[in-house]
Amino acid sequence: MEVPPCDLERAMTEPAMETVDSFGMSAERAFADTWSRDILSVRERRLILISLLVGQGIDDQLEVQLDTALRAGELSECELREVVVFLTHYAGWTRGSRLNTQVEDLIERVRQDRSGRRDHRG
Repeated sequence: MEVPPCDLERAMTEPAMETVDSFGMSAERAFADTWSRDILSVRERRLILISLLVGQGIDDQLEVQLDTALRAGELSECELREVVVFLTHYAGWTRGSRLNTQVEDLIERVRQDRSGRRDHRG
């Protein structure tokens, strides 16, 4: 549908109305509430979530959780490698191998970032 010129002109000068993402806000609040409970530590929650993501093969979200765990100091390089060993026995060789690659790539990226010499491959 083509917008008549006068309406287009008015649309360009009037402030845009913001769309409220009520689902997104609700989801964000639910996640915040879940992560702020005090029975399990954030570290314990992160380990559970990493395990779940590995088991289900949800690699894109796993990348984010691994990165957060390492950069926030929730898990060390050594602990992440131990998670790989442990989960490989329960999630299977294929997922364990993929997790190992993700962890080793992440460790290298974080080391490069911390040393200030990021390689340009991504």
